[in-house]
Amino acid sequence: MFQFIPLLGSVLDKILPDKDAADKAKHELAMLSVSQEGKSIANQFDVITTEAKSEHWIVASWRPITMLVFVFIIANNYILAPYINLFFEVDLVLDLPPQMWDLLKIGLGGYVVGRSVEKATKAYKK
Repeated sequence: MFQFIPLLGSVLDKILPDKDAADKAKHELAMLSVSQEGKSIANQFDVITTEAKSEHWIVASWRPITMLVFVFIIANNYILAPYINLFFEVDLVLDLPPQMWDLLKIGLGGYVVGRSVEKATKAYKK
């Protein structure tokens, strides 16, 4: 939603001739956008927390398993493959598209936040 704020701001400037009214409307639009973004982040956090606490093994483990696959690909590409190529002249590098890097960043961020909250909750309960 943040990418639409400048566009909507320019529309508000054209629709509302009073600069103060346009500025107030832009401010309210920005506040609404921030509020919605906060709700979205809270919802994502709730989903990750619920999954991590699930009694079903696959529901609780799919994110860590996915991260381990990414770690394997990275270790292969930057540790194993260069040495194997050095001795056997075989190229074993696995492609990692940019979207997978983005997913890795999001996944690690969610995992770190989830673990931090879990540890903080345990400490708070004590």
